[in-house]
Amino acid sequence: MIIGNFPNMIQLIAKPKIILQKSAFWIIAGLVFTILGCKGTQELSNPDGTESEIELPVEDQFTSEDSLNFLKLLRQKEAAISDYREAYPKDIEVLHVDLDLAFDFQKQSVRGIAKLLISPHFYETKEVFLDAQDFELGRISLINKDSTSKLGYQYDGKVIQIYLPEATGRDDSLWVEINYEAFPERNPTAGSSAITDTKGLYFIDPLDTIPSKPTMIWTQGETEHNSKWFPMVDKPNQRFTQTFALTVPDSMISLSNGVMVKQENLGNGLRKDFWEMNIPHAPYLAAVGIGNFGKVEDRWKGVPLGYYVEKGYEAGAKKVFENTPLMMEFFSDLLGLDYPWPKYDQLVVKDFVSGAMENTTLSIFMEELKLTEREAIDSEWDYIIAHELFHQWFGDYVTTESWSNLTLNEAFANYSEYLWNEHHYGQDVADLKLVAETENYFYEAETKQVNLIRFEYADSEDMFDSHSYSKGGAILHMLRKVVGDEAFFESLNLYLTQHALQSVEVHDLRLAFEEVTGRDLNWFFNQWFLDKGHPELLIEADYSQPENVLLSVYQTQDLNTTTIYKIPFEVSWYVNGERKVKTLVLERAFQQYALENTDAIDQVYFDEQKHLLALKSPGFTAEQWQKQFMQSQFGVARYEALDSLKAGDERGILLEVLKASLSDPFESVQESGLLTFISGQEWLLENPELEEQIFDLVNTSKNNSIRSTALDVLAANWPDKYYSTFKLLVNDPSYLVAGSALSGLVASSDRKLSEEELAKFELESNYRMIIPLAEYYLVNDVKAKGGWFTKKVETLSGDGMYYFLGYYGEYFSMNPEEGKEEALAFLLGKMKNDPQPGQRLGAFQALLGFADQEEVVEAMSRIASEEDDDFVKAYYDYFLSSLKFEN
Repeated sequence: MIIGNFPNMIQLIAKPKIILQKSAFWIIAGLVFTILGCKGTQELSNPDGTESEIELPVEDQFTSEDSLNFLKLLRQKEAAISDYREAYPKDIEVLHVDLDLAFDFQKQSVRGIAKLLISPHFYETKEVFLDAQDFELGRISLINKDSTSKLGYQYDGKVIQIYLPEATGRDDSLWVEINYEAFPERNPTAGSSAITDTKGLYFIDPLDTIPSKPTMIWTQGETEHNSKWFPMVDKPNQRFTQTFALTVPDSMISLSNGVMVKQENLGNGLRKDFWEMNIPHAPYLAAVGIGNFGKVEDRWKGVPLGYYVEKGYEAGAKKVFENTPLMMEFFSDLLGLDYPWPKYDQLVVKDFVSGAMENTTLSIFMEELKLTEREAIDSEWDYIIAHELFHQWFGDYVTTESWSNLTLNEAFANYSEYLWNEHHYGQDVADLKLVAETENYFYEAETKQVNLIRFEYADSEDMFDSHSYSKGGAILHMLRKVVGDEAFFESLNLYLTQHALQSVEVHDLRLAFEEVTGRDLNWFFNQWFLDKGHPELLIEADYSQPENVLLSVYQTQDLNTTTIYKIPFEVSWYVNGERKVKTLVLERAFQQYALENTDAIDQVYFDEQKHLLALKSPGFTAEQWQKQFMQSQFGVARYEALDSLKAGDERGILLEVLKASLSDPFESVQESGLLTFISGQEWLLENPELEEQIFDLVNTSKNNSIRSTALDVLAANWPDKYYSTFKLLVNDPSYLVAGSALSGLVASSDRKLSEEELAKFELESNYRMIIPLAEYYLVNDVKAKGGWFTKKVETLSGDGMYYFLGYYGEYFSMNPEEGKEEALAFLLGKMKNDPQPGQRLGAFQALLGFADQEEVVEAMSRIASEEDDDFVKAYYDYFLSSLKFEN
């Protein structure tokens, strides 16, 4: 830092605009003052070497707003340097990891011998730093040709600092052996909304004490959690090959990256499995899974595929994962690069701390994908299967060099869902999914707007948000529309082949697109990848000259925080049913366009297919939304029109559109219309033809979700009239349909379910059947069902558990003699300990049924004070403050 004694410092700082017009000398003077401004005194050296003190003004002495703003600006600039999260320095590279692991189920620990092949990246080094969290270390050795020599080290519980006997250069490599025991359960910390825990390796019911929970082990390494069970440089810009030898009970199977090369029977109920991964990948992608799993075998172009689930669910897994070979074929053709790994396994586990994880050759999924054959009839998990599969190219084959560039992994995986939907289910389904993703981002953007590629974050887990996923995917879609399909996929091929098995940053992606297209795309990447926010557009159309409509577009976003965007867009209209379209470019805050449409028209559509990531205000009237519904050839535009009318108050126009929606070719539009009629009894009475139309959908639709929703309408409005229909369809193969039929039976006021029927339904394990039965017991005040409620709450998971918790809590609040204390203990335990935020929230909601008991509210408050999920905590605080106010 430069220190000087300037007599007129106060005067200069008070007028920063003047300073900036003067010489560099005075600018430096101002900077010096800012650096010192937070201290009351500063020691300075006199020419004779003695120390003297001068008094400097402190910050609170300033009254000038300009001065304080100047100081604030300088501190922001300084923070931009100090808070910068650089890619981890590659001082050394771990080239190969050889692990020999055994698992102590009693202690929930991992005993290991790790042999690491290490080489300096460029600079000589005499020290090696390895990530190793919560280990107990034994001997660390240098492996020589014919012997080993002990190495000295220091360990702080997180990083091992190993001292080498001599300096090692980049042309050298060495083997280091580490004997250790890892304790993943020690010092656990909360993760993020995407990855809810950081143990790295998880023992599930290790001592087999929970009847409904099978014993298993699985890992979750992202972001830097694999160093909880083996030592390495746990950073995404590292890559190594690996050999894992896993000692497991011989009643279980093991899974890992790469291929299994041999097995050894060790006796005493143990077996050692040897797995080899000969293609280098990033540390966070290493994985193991151990358990008594069933397997479904499949194949794609000679690549073996395995679908692993708890035994008894194999038939369901075959159905859930049946599109995997088709996806591999589609993505390989699309990218011009075949699936790049030797095999692909997909494993469904219990209590997973994320939705799924794309470990190289071994994706691991949450238990919601564990379905029976009947449940799998209505499986809607293609999106997550496609997401993890696409990661095998984007994330595994080519990997972000730092978490700042996370969207290079997640945006592509997110966009794969659009690509698969577009290919397999159609354009309308894909477009509506994209709208849902943009809505995810816009919801988050209400309270958080950050750069997509950002180098300032408190924790790497913070990067796992709707910016990196949803916004990133939407941006890739816009990029595709800017350059065209051929250029888009050719650019992706170049990006993948140029950077195969390497780490990448965002500019690598841009340069690949520029090389293919011959276009400078800095403008696109700067505003979308390297800046924050999104455009907000006001659109107006002047139809006074119907043959030459004047379109006006305003960018209304806050320019203090958000840039002006350059936006290529489409404007379209219809003439005698034929769609006309023009592509235009918005690059100012306000622009007008004479469309020169020739044919007289009275309505145009801005971004009719919803390609743009922008908040748009078209200013449509109800009549214009109705016309959009009737005119547009795109299901997503008709869906938008119906949705907008439902939010308005023009009931007459809405009714006409609702009638049309029931026969719309896009099933999501049909379902949206049906949902409106669940509470639209007045309309149904006034328009009896709608009842027949809805009943026809029950019998003729090939979509079980449509049939189910149509049954819900009948149950809400005519439960007794359609009792025989419900009775018939309660045995439908689809649980969606059968569950809605059971809801209809439960809603009947004329007839009650027989004891035989109740006994039959009580045996059901699917929540779509359990929830209506729970409703029946509560509405009819049926007693002695505490055991049934307890049994079901012990077996449900995922959405089923969340929905059931409210009924469970209400039953025991109504019937405390049947086990209230046990129910409270269960709900409080789930609120405190469940790894899934949604389940904790469900338990809290169920506990509200006991809010008249002061000790329960106090227990809820104690647990709420420890909650670390911001959304869940805000929810807790809102309701608890209301309870305290009422009390």
